[in-house]
Amino acid sequence: MIRRDFFRSSLLTTVSALSSGKLRELSASAVTTGEFPSAPGLTKYVSDFVVNAKYGDIPENVIALGKKTLLDGFGLALAGSASGIGPLIRRYIETLGFSDGKASIIGTSMKAPARFAALANGISIHADDYDDTGSALHVAAPVLPAVFALCELGHRSGKELMLAFHVGVEVASKIGDAISPRHNGDGFHTTGTCGSFGSAAACAKLRGLSSTQTTYALGVAASEASGLRDNFGSMTKPFHAGHAAENGIVAADLAALGWTAADDILEAPLGFFQAAGGGFDPKAIVNHLGAPWMFASPGDLIKRFPCGTIQQQFMDEMLRLIRDNNIAAKDVERVEVGGNRSNLTTLFRHHPTTGLEAKFSMEFAMSILLLEGKAGLSQFTDGVVQRPDVQDMMQRVSFYVDPEFDKQASQGGNFQAVLVEGGIIKIRMKDGRNFSGRTQPAKGSPENPMTYDEVADKFRGNAEYCKWPASKAESVIEFVKSLESAPDISRITPALTS
Repeated sequence: MIRRDFFRSSLLTTVSALSSGKLRELSASAVTTGEFPSAPGLTKYVSDFVVNAKYGDIPENVIALGKKTLLDGFGLALAGSASGIGPLIRRYIETLGFSDGKASIIGTSMKAPARFAALANGISIHADDYDDTGSALHVAAPVLPAVFALCELGHRSGKELMLAFHVGVEVASKIGDAISPRHNGDGFHTTGTCGSFGSAAACAKLRGLSSTQTTYALGVAASEASGLRDNFGSMTKPFHAGHAAENGIVAADLAALGWTAADDILEAPLGFFQAAGGGFDPKAIVNHLGAPWMFASPGDLIKRFPCGTIQQQFMDEMLRLIRDNNIAAKDVERVEVGGNRSNLTTLFRHHPTTGLEAKFSMEFAMSILLLEGKAGLSQFTDGVVQRPDVQDMMQRVSFYVDPEFDKQASQGGNFQAVLVEGGIIKIRMKDGRNFSGRTQPAKGSPENPMTYDEVADKFRGNAEYCKWPASKAESVIEFVKSLESAPDISRITPALTS
């Protein structure tokens, strides 16, 4: 997924295999000839990182960046609890008959066993596709719910939560960075697949598992990992994230009880990388866990709009064009949006009829901004999408592959670079005037980041959307701001539950 031409390129590197704590030399011939890479000891290397990582290992700037994503995740869990998906998953959990669950389902008074609270909260965070995107996947949704559930039940500290969260994000991201482009290209969704490893790593850290137990937890997670892109634009896409969060708790719980699995699940010829991608780049993982941390480079994008990551920069540019040129939808004859091929295959809902489908439609994103000048949670609804004026405007928008903006994949750009590669918007007016603009890094991206206060404003909007008391919302914002000093994470529970 990270290197589109991975098997056609030369990887002039050596990777050691764990012997005396080092990795043996990786055979360069296997890489250059397209054979499955040999990286013995890779799973143990990942497990040792999980076991040995300490809070003091995480740079202050990474802690600060992580707090923004954590706050964003809590706000999205609140908003998602009020989405059409939230009540459905809670009804399902109720049918399971649990009466002794103690983990909180955010935005409600409902409690459940940790695995099912993580399932519900992960679904809520991803319900509106309003959540952050890191180097290879959505970051908060598959990891935060599992970490929060275990920390809440165990009365763990803020530092313990942040350490587990960053460890989980790091493992998920580096595995996602490493896997062959075939994984994503053939239909897998990394948030569901690679996110399961992140959740398992975070839970293993909180459970205090040994390195061997952690390898087993990763082995279980590999068999649980799932998620297919054909489900984009449906309720099942958010399920991928929630299921990944649940997977990690199950995997760590089983390993803690003595459950075994393969101890080489990443590098084995019959393991995850081979089965799910056909190959991988060991360099993306070996000696790169925490070096640098994903939040430091390439960084995390926090969304301004509740839809796909791809649309964010295009929507910023459309708003600029509308503002600077006083453009009204009724005066627009045609809009052309040029992007890369990967963007086009991901945003395949060219004629959406539901709010969920609209989240994967460039045509809707451009149209709703022209018509209403905004695109929030209230715009991405079935009723709005089905309005005659919206359907008419979408017929005047075309999304196409522009060769000028279709180069990152062929040049070996990573997942995030391909995802947010630049593009162009061309607007033709009925009076003959023409306006055009090239995209810039989206607001909320690592190149154009939101401040903590700006993320707090987004949090307030999400809380208001689900009619959450303002006093509770403000207490969450202040709690997360000083998370490192929190002695007990469960103290935030009253502010996140009814």
